[in-house]
Amino acid sequence: MSEDLAARLASNVRQLRQARGLTQQQMAKLSRLPRATWANLESGTANPTLAVLHGVAVALQVSLEELVAQPRADAKHYPKGTLPSRTRGAVTVSSLLPDAVPGMLMERLSIPPGERLVGVPHTPGTREYLTCELGVIELVASGDTFRVQPGDVVVFRGDQRHSYANPTREPAVGYSVVMLEPVT
Repeated sequence: MSEDLAARLASNVRQLRQARGLTQQQMAKLSRLPRATWANLESGTANPTLAVLHGVAVALQVSLEELVAQPRADAKHYPKGTLPSRTRGAVTVSSLLPDAVPGMLMERLSIPPGERLVGVPHTPGTREYLTCELGVIELVASGDTFRVQPGDVVVFRGDQRHSYANPTREPAVGYSVVMLEPVT
């Protein structure tokens, strides 16, 4: 393994472990690796097998890529309007996550007065969570109609037909969190 890659792996593994507030011993136990192997990974002296890297990634709950990638900034500001958004009719749907999170979508729905957005059913087993921040959102899901007001949350099957409407003369803003069923 090149020295640069080994140093990057060591730095990433150490930073990810420390961010979780765990010791090398605790991480070794979680990953089912000897503590000496973990120590070697963090010192940059290890030349791990793919199986070892996989065990480390699973224990840290990150991708293999994240173990060897260039370190990301600790924080990054995304000014309003810089994240992806799309318009469907008069409704604006804006992403709230700058990075892809496997199995999860998080979006802001801006619904003008009197407008409706027909949702696209997701994969079987999907759960969707809708909350309202401003105004009123009328959700039709699984054959039921819900009047969602600020602070309310409705959980429903996202794999069935559903729609969001603003039945009032005031703007409505809501947030949708979609948890996709993992593909096995």
